[in-house]
Parts: sequence; structure tokens; C-alpha cells
Amino acid sequence: MNQPARRPGSEDRATDGRAERGRQSRVKIAEAVLSLLDEGESAFPAERVAERAGVSRRLVFHHFADMSELVETAITRRLEQLIEQIRPLPTTGPRTTRVAALTEQRARILEWITPAQLTLMRLATPGDRVTEVTREVLDLARARLAEVFAEELERLPAPRGSEVLHGLDAVTTWGAWYHWRSSGLSAEAAARTMETAVHALLATTDQPPSRQPADLR
Repeated sequence: MNQPARRPGSEDRATDGRAERGRQSRVKIAEAVLSLLDEGESAFPAERVAERAGVSRRLVFHHFADMSELVETAITRRLEQLIEQIRPLPTTGPRTTRVAALTEQRARILEWITPAQLTLMRLATPGDRVTEVTREVLDLARARLAEVFAEELERLPAPRGSEVLHGLDAVTTWGAWYHWRSSGLSAEAAARTMETAVHALLATTDQPPSRQPADLR
């Protein structure tokens, strides 16, 4: 005889409730690390994190095996937040408008992500999820460049277009931003430098085909 389908009962709801509370606690603890990070902290003692999250130290280690796992979880969350900030940019219209929109967005995001990037550099071996999200961020950033400057890049033979795209990628990602900022440039000066570099690279697409090197035509 067939048994009637089992309906969710109070035990199932209790299990779901515990799982959701556990998820919320993990998020709260990770957000506490990011809060300290944004205030310039470079170390995250469990007691300080617990205090900021409003939980006990015991609960921190209930949800995370150690502080390295917690920091990695927090960095992954920050990288995922970065992806959410990459809004659509104009892909048509005057070049100056497109370059200005791109550099404003990149400068703002790169300055914001700097504390997390510096912490990430201190991780001995970033986990698979951090590596995966980092690659996703870089791929998305490069794809967005190809969309915004398709008009210019499509003028070039494929090999040359790829070179210019990689050049644009190099001057609009965090490595270049950190170099300029650590060299003493203000955020505003670094943004202007980025804008100048982007314009210089795109200017190479204005050369007529006859001016391109023979092996790239």
C-alpha cells in the first residue's frame, strides 16, 4: 500500500530555521571583518570580530574553522559585492563621454576595493572560491572594455585589437591603480592618469589601415 506523501512538519521548519539563522550569523560575522577592513584594520582578532558582529567568540569558531577561513570568506564576499557594482556603461556616443564614464566607475571601485586587495595579498594560499571570483571579476572587466570601445577596437586587425584591449585592461585594473596611489598620487590624480592612458591607447585605433604594421594588416 502506498504511503501518503510526507508533509513538512514542525521538525522540518525548525531545521530550516536553524539553517537560516546559521547563514545569517555567517554573513554578520563576515560583514564585521569587512567593517574593520574598511576602517583600515589589517589584523582581525576573533574577539574584535565577535564584538563588532555582536556575537560570542565561541560562535565565530562555530561557523568558521579558523580566522583564515573567515577572512577568506569576507574577501570573497567583498569581491562578489564588487561585481554587483559594475553597472552598464555607454557603448555608443562620443569617445570622451565613454572614457569619462569608464574611468569614473573604475576609479571609484578600485579605491573601494583596495583594503580587501591588500588583505588578499597577505593570504598565503587563496582558496578556490577567492580565485574563482577574482577571475570572474577580471573577465567581466575585460569584457566590459570590449563592449564600451567596440567601435574603436573593430577598426583594427584582430591581433592588434587584442593588444590594445589588453593594454586598456592593464591600465584600468587594480594593479595600475595601486601603483599610482602608492606612488603618491591622490585618487583624483590617479583617475586623471587612468583617463589619459585610456585615451592614448584608443588614439592608436585612429591610424588608417595603411599606417598599421604590415604583419598586423
